[in-house]
Amino acid sequence: MLPIRTILHPTDFSEQSQAAFALACALARDYGARLITLHVVAAPAFVYGEGYLPPAPDELIVEGWQQLHQLQPPLENVRAEPRLEQGDAAPEILRVAREVKADLIVMGTHGRTGLRRLLMGSVAEMVARKAPCPVLTMTAPFVPASAPESLAEEPVSLAGAH
Repeated sequence: MLPIRTILHPTDFSEQSQAAFALACALARDYGARLITLHVVAAPAFVYGEGYLPPAPDELIVEGWQQLHQLQPPLENVRAEPRLEQGDAAPEILRVAREVKADLIVMGTHGRTGLRRLLMGSVAEMVARKAPCPVLTMTAPFVPASAPESLAEEPVSLAGAH
């Protein structure tokens, strides 16, 4: 098995990202790996005339930092290093993965298919295709159908899965 020393967790703070974060934390704990949480703030789009005016880039950056700092690992032995970048999500994730020499990227995906995926693209798919390391994606929290309710609240653990 490849050594896992650095795990990159790109997040958009969605439910899928939260599930992937729990898994990234469990893997970081089990492998004693460094965990970097990354949020990419989209570059501002300019809108002319009447219409929707997006929040100012500074507001998005402040909000992104606040959300990143609230993202705390549920496990004691794991510390997340927050990082915020600005630009297009997939290229920025790939750039940071190379820069930090990530051994694994753990990210959520919205699981879009068909026309929605074609029109909106898939950040996770682009990252998976071009990443310099393995990419683990999750569409939703994994809880076996026969698991008791109390298990659904436990953090994901892969102990002994080395």
